[in-house]
Amino acid sequence: MANKKITSALISVFYKDHLEPIIEQLKAQGVTIYSTGGTQSFIESLGAEVTPVETLTGYPSIFGGRVKTLHPKIFGGILHRRGLPEDVEQAEAFDIPAIDLVIVDLYPFEETVASGAAEAEVIEKIDIGGISLIRAAAKNFQDVAIIASREQYGALAQRLSAQNGQSQPRRPPLFRS
Repeated sequence: MANKKITSALISVFYKDHLEPIIEQLKAQGVTIYSTGGTQSFIESLGAEVTPVETLTGYPSIFGGRVKTLHPKIFGGILHRRGLPEDVEQAEAFDIPAIDLVIVDLYPFEETVASGAAEAEVIEKIDIGGISLIRAAAKNFQDVAIIASREQYGALAQRLSAQNGQSQPRRPPLFRS
C-alpha cells in the first residue's frame, strides 16, 4: 500500500507526556488538529492551532465530559472510505472532514481501581469514546492511522519526520497473514 499524507488529526489523550514531538511535527506539516478539553489546552500551550471538537460537532462536551467525541461528524470523519465515491459524496453533503490520524489513549481504569479509589471515580474511568475511536480507526485502517498508547508516540514522531507527514496504511495485527 502507498503512503498517505496526513492532513488532519484527532488528538484526545489522558497522558500528555511525550506528545510534544508529535505536535511539533504536525504543526510543521500544517496538519489540522482537532482536540478536546485538557488535550486541546495542552496542544495550544505548545503554540499549535487547534479546532475544538465542539466547533466541528456543534455540541459542547456534555454529561460531565462523558460525551465529547461520540458524534457522526467525528466518526464519519474517521470511518468514511476515501476511495468510495458514495462515502466521499456523503462526507461532503454533511460537511464531514476526513480525519487521517487518531491519537487517543484510554482512561487509567486499572490504575484507578488499584489505587483504592471510590466506586464513583472508578466508574468514570470506564472509557467509552476512546475505545470507540480506536475501533473506528482500526476498521478504516486503509485511510486512518491510529496511535492508541503513549508508548507509540516516539515511533509516530520519527515516522512523521522521516516520511514527511505520511503514514503507511497497515492492517491491524489481528488480520496480518
